[in-house]
Amino acid sequence: MSTQKKLMSNWRWWLCSLLFVATTVNYLDRQVLSLTYDEFIKPEFHWTDSDYGTITSLFSFFYAFACLFAGKFVDWMGTKKGYLIAIGVWSAGACLHALCGWATAMMVPGVDSVAALRAVEAGSNIALAISTTSVYLFLLCRGILALGEAGNFPAAIKATAEYFPKKDRAFATSIFNAGSSVGALAAPLCIPPLAQHLGWEMAFIIIGSLGFLWMFFWVFMYDKPEQCKHVNAAELEYIQQDDAAEAAEKAALAKEKSISIWGALKYRQTWSFIAAKFFTDGVWWFFLFWAPSYFTNQFDAPPTSGQGQALIFTLYAIVTALSIFGGYLPKYFVENRQMHPYNGRMLAMLLFAFVPLTALLAQPLGMSTGNPWLPAIFIGLAGAGHQAWSANLYSTVGDMFPKSTTATITGIGQMAGGIGSMLIQKSAGVLFTYSETAGEAFSFLGFTGKPAGYFIMFCFCGVAYLIAWALMKTLVPRYKAIEL
Repeated sequence: MSTQKKLMSNWRWWLCSLLFVATTVNYLDRQVLSLTYDEFIKPEFHWTDSDYGTITSLFSFFYAFACLFAGKFVDWMGTKKGYLIAIGVWSAGACLHALCGWATAMMVPGVDSVAALRAVEAGSNIALAISTTSVYLFLLCRGILALGEAGNFPAAIKATAEYFPKKDRAFATSIFNAGSSVGALAAPLCIPPLAQHLGWEMAFIIIGSLGFLWMFFWVFMYDKPEQCKHVNAAELEYIQQDDAAEAAEKAALAKEKSISIWGALKYRQTWSFIAAKFFTDGVWWFFLFWAPSYFTNQFDAPPTSGQGQALIFTLYAIVTALSIFGGYLPKYFVENRQMHPYNGRMLAMLLFAFVPLTALLAQPLGMSTGNPWLPAIFIGLAGAGHQAWSANLYSTVGDMFPKSTTATITGIGQMAGGIGSMLIQKSAGVLFTYSETAGEAFSFLGFTGKPAGYFIMFCFCGVAYLIAWALMKTLVPRYKAIEL
């Protein structure tokens, strides 16, 4: 071991662990609603699935819209202040959900307490007033949550760039990004028990308060490397080893032409990315927001039950374990098969596009056998396919566009994905409400009622990636880099 390594501090890894915790909290906060919806919130506020679909759809849209500006905001405020504001806003938004019951009771005439909300006769005018008022209140809270959560990844990526040399950034990013999987895995194990024993309001408050606790550590642990007392000279030298090369790279980028949003829309390559995001982003959000409700309604396995928790945990464990192949397969095509990076990526994406077809089996095999573990496995495989697809989809932007335009194109794509997700979530809510009301009168490929509604959504989720890939290939049949 060299003398430098012996003397080098390792403060950057402590900060990386803090980024991991923030990303875990990020995913925990957004899942509290889905894991408390069917058993607690739906009966208390007399919601329909259409109401829930409205809330989840607009959250997706708010989040995507905020992503357009989150990076600029973090750059403007700086990493320390930008991250503090982002997590402070989303933690406040998460905690504010707990006040929605009290605020609804205060605003609806004829209701004198939170306890009286659930006791109101279903279908009455007062029940309608409760559901309408509460939906608007939850939308306000979800909007605040989305606004803050949009800043997590830009701030974490910026902190990583400040504290790690280029050769270590991918590894550091993979560590903090693993927080999204850990958050998804931890959510069903901690949120339903909190709601069951302390009330759904306390679930929002306790999980939301984790962000405020994180802020305390961030204030005292983070400073720019050259100003941080925990970073010694050896570590600072290691962190800044790329500074000269990056300065030259920035100078070269400054000479590249930028592109406006409207200017980007004239390229077929932009529309290729838009189409792919529009059709596929909503699939991931659909599974994230509706899986707990699906297992509750179709298999009587609510999130508060041991089986319900195990099903959601298994689903995301499969996603976490298998999605790592998303980065390996295109690398294999390029290095071992000598393919062009873009062509290798598109071939990998085609193969990944077939994986979500497993969602087509979830409802038929699950309902015919009465075994909820089969849908959990098949949905988990579809989710893993999405993560692998998504990782490569983002990389196609760098394949086709100059570095000076990648942020603009990515922002446009995220917005398209938010719109697509909004449509999928709202369509699901309306479909589930209608199919449940229609009962036997509504049928689809052998299923009736609400099971038919779920099967329709699974069918779309299964084929969405093949549709997206076909559109990408139609718009850009051969690789062609954009020259400004």
